[in-house]
Amino acid sequence: MEGDERLRLFCALLLPPAAVDVLVAWQGDHLAATGRDLRIVPAENLHVTLAFLGSTPATRAGDVVDALREACAGAKRPVFAAQRYRETRSVAMIALTDEGGRGEAVAERLFDFLEARELYEREQRKWLAHVTVARFRRSRPRLSPSVPDLGEVAPSDAAVMISRLRPGGAQYEVFESVSLGG
Repeated sequence: MEGDERLRLFCALLLPPAAVDVLVAWQGDHLAATGRDLRIVPAENLHVTLAFLGSTPATRAGDVVDALREACAGAKRPVFAAQRYRETRSVAMIALTDEGGRGEAVAERLFDFLEARELYEREQRKWLAHVTVARFRRSRPRLSPSVPDLGEVAPSDAAVMISRLRPGGAQYEVFESVSLGG
């Protein structure tokens, strides 16, 4: 990667396969059959976002990886559980509990390291542990499904992800992954 190429980047906690399987089954049972105008997030795109950077010079991607590596070094693995279903104007999500604030601690450290590298500007709202499960094509459907039974979910890896916009929706690709705890 060189020149003025730009990548649409974000950092995320990767979900264990068992949690992804539960979410996919839940999507099929509670969202797909609604007949609503929504797009289900595919299994390979389910994750917990730490920070969305957006359009970033490709030459700075290594700096993003370094910031994520520093944020994850010595970090205790977050432990999440499904708390509630939530909708915004454009997405449906499962909000997660964050045992001991471990996920938030990783996110806050990441924000600090990205800001120090002038790659990110912290959002005004507090970080929320969640998994986006659907995107709305038009208006918010105001669904109220039960919450999936995820049990405890403890991601062991985080990743810098590339988001490529496609006609059928965004396609995510792991640029580089990092183990939590170093």
